[in-house]
Amino acid sequence: MDDSESSSKPSLMERLSAFLLREPEDREQLVELLHSAYDRSLLDADALSMMEGVLQVSERQVREIMIPRAQMDVIDISEPPEKFIPFVIETAHSRFPVKEGDKDNIIGILLAKDLLRYYAGEEFDVRDMLRPVVFVPESKRLNVLLREFRGNRNHIALVVDEYGGVSGMVTIEDVLEQIVGEIEDEYDFDEDEDNIILQADGHWRVKADTEIADFNAVLETEFSDADCDTVGGLVLQAAGQLPKRGDIVQVGNLSFTALRVDSRRLYSLLVKREKVGEDE
Repeated sequence: MDDSESSSKPSLMERLSAFLLREPEDREQLVELLHSAYDRSLLDADALSMMEGVLQVSERQVREIMIPRAQMDVIDISEPPEKFIPFVIETAHSRFPVKEGDKDNIIGILLAKDLLRYYAGEEFDVRDMLRPVVFVPESKRLNVLLREFRGNRNHIALVVDEYGGVSGMVTIEDVLEQIVGEIEDEYDFDEDEDNIILQADGHWRVKADTEIADFNAVLETEFSDADCDTVGGLVLQAAGQLPKRGDIVQVGNLSFTALRVDSRRLYSLLVKREKVGEDE
């Protein structure tokens, strides 16, 4: 009797196969199926997160993850190596867009490793070292971009707007982070949170990609967006370089403290309004 009962019960592999062979009719059902698999311990949390990331990559566009133009670290072709090499060392990137004039005229990509030739005492001309630039539109889907990165063995692309101007840049690492995620800290925003959050202490926590017009509306400031579009760009312009975590940049009567920043990009800021004439 026990043998007949056990033989009638489906095996683990049979149950798993039946579960996975359920054919979802749309993306929402597929996500539900994945979450159900997680609830049944068929997937761990990391695997579920990566699968959801893969689905999101096929929906998102380059403009959503690109490094804004104002935050791009570029090299000016007119500068001698001895002037820009300290900048290369400080920022620690492996690839740099090289401009001639303004950032709309990117003429090539310089690999940091190619600078070894300069230190080796070889004849060195930056123009001879440049790799071709790949330009992509803001609307390109991330899954298409990732496929192109893999196909042409390229790791970086310049992003252009509808008028052909450079609006930012994107790397293969930026795309892969959408799948595997990035290391978060206490200063990260949830995706659903507002760009500007008033804290209990009266200070504001602000995403660096907040548009200046929106920032002005909330904090009743009058910063110009003629030279840069975002709060991060405003701070970079005032600092003259990418600030390190904890650095304070004063702009008018506001102090901006860099909360979250990596070697390439500013993500979030703490904004404090300095009181003028309080002790007078």
